[in-house]
Amino acid sequence: MSSAETTTAEPGSTKPVNSKGKVIFASLIGTTIEFYDFYIYATAAVLVFPKLFFPDATEINALLSSFAIFGVAFIARPVGSVLFGHFGDKFGRKGTLVASLLTMGIATFLIGTLPTASLPGWAIMAPLLLVVLRFAQGLALGGEWSGAALLATENAPKGKRAVYGTFPQLGAPIGFILANVLFIWLDAALTPEAFLAWGWRVPFLLSAVMVIVGLYVRLKLVESLSFQKVLTEDKVAKVPFTATFKNHWRPVVAGTFIMLATYVLFYIMTSFTLSYGTKPASVEAAQAVAEKAGKPMSPAEIASFVPGLGIPRGDFLWMLIIGVVFFGIFTLVSGPLAEKWGRRKFLLAVTAGIFVFGVLWFTMFGPGQAAAVVGLIVGFTLMGLTFGPMAAILPELFPANVRYTGSAVAYNLSSVIGAAPASFIAIALWQAAGGSTWLVGVYMAAAAVLTFIALWITRETKDTDYENNVA
Repeated sequence: MSSAETTTAEPGSTKPVNSKGKVIFASLIGTTIEFYDFYIYATAAVLVFPKLFFPDATEINALLSSFAIFGVAFIARPVGSVLFGHFGDKFGRKGTLVASLLTMGIATFLIGTLPTASLPGWAIMAPLLLVVLRFAQGLALGGEWSGAALLATENAPKGKRAVYGTFPQLGAPIGFILANVLFIWLDAALTPEAFLAWGWRVPFLLSAVMVIVGLYVRLKLVESLSFQKVLTEDKVAKVPFTATFKNHWRPVVAGTFIMLATYVLFYIMTSFTLSYGTKPASVEAAQAVAEKAGKPMSPAEIASFVPGLGIPRGDFLWMLIIGVVFFGIFTLVSGPLAEKWGRRKFLLAVTAGIFVFGVLWFTMFGPGQAAAVVGLIVGFTLMGLTFGPMAAILPELFPANVRYTGSAVAYNLSSVIGAAPASFIAIALWQAAGGSTWLVGVYMAAAAVLTFIALWITRETKDTDYENNVA
């Protein structure tokens, strides 16, 4: 193995530990699997779960109920960050990453086997089990992200942490594309009745294959020098969560708000736009769709109707995929830029861009399909630029012996205030504005202001002594 392939070595030797290729692939495949699992639920929450698990509710109430269960995972994520963070800081990154992947994989597979609420005797139990498994998904993702970020950055060469940190981040767009291409293919290959009856289960069941691949790769890893140093110096925190909040609560608060605009932007760009983009553009079109499905709209539904763009579901999913390609490209672009300019300065500029995007939101999401394509490309470009450096800046806020817990808690607390309510709030604002999306843009711009302030008062972390920073 050449020196170019070696990223870490045993203390006092030149023996290679984790090669560059192994680090990149292991951090990338894990988050790809995790986000694939997460996104197939997000897509199903819009496309099929309202009908399958809330068949007796009105259209909008079924959608809101589906999104409410979607939000359960975000409540679970801080719990997962504490649980997996404890083991990651106390016993090591490797075993913790394997456990988080197994948890997500098992929960996702079981969702694919659930009976639906329309079956006799399952009207209450089916949604309840969905909540439990959704909680398990959130628990796993709460521990996965920071572990993958540490795997990449703690094994990165000097001056390349932000670059290496983009690889676990790249798992998000790749997972999204895999999940949605599979849904599009199933939707095209199956009749609507077959897709609703069993086709939606296929993406959940297929996750088992990818989990096996991810486990194989991660089981071959060894611990980073940063964690080895924690062990050597006997600096393992007795209770990492307590140590984090006793001595490092300010970075937790800062990291939570640094991540806020990223979360709000992403879930508006994916979950909300899918609902808005595929909603009929007129009440007449909505009535025609409802009558074709054998469920005519009630007077109350007609009175409360708010228009969308009326784009066919398959077409809009392809529009999303085009946008997410830009997400992936600019995630990779962000790493070298964050190294050149520093994380703080670079993210301040990108966050200002998100603010402007929010102000101009109604000019892209409202006029029609062509404007929406532009909006998706611009929004996902900003998403890549803001998401890419997060795997570097959040862990850099914390010393090695509480780095897993600190970065995980900050990342996932932000999910509670940023990601969990984003789709729900955006739908409510869309309805409150009578079908206009301008209030959704105001919401996004407000999140950008909070993130900008958090970045402004936070120190630059680019030159942190990552390996020797042990509290």
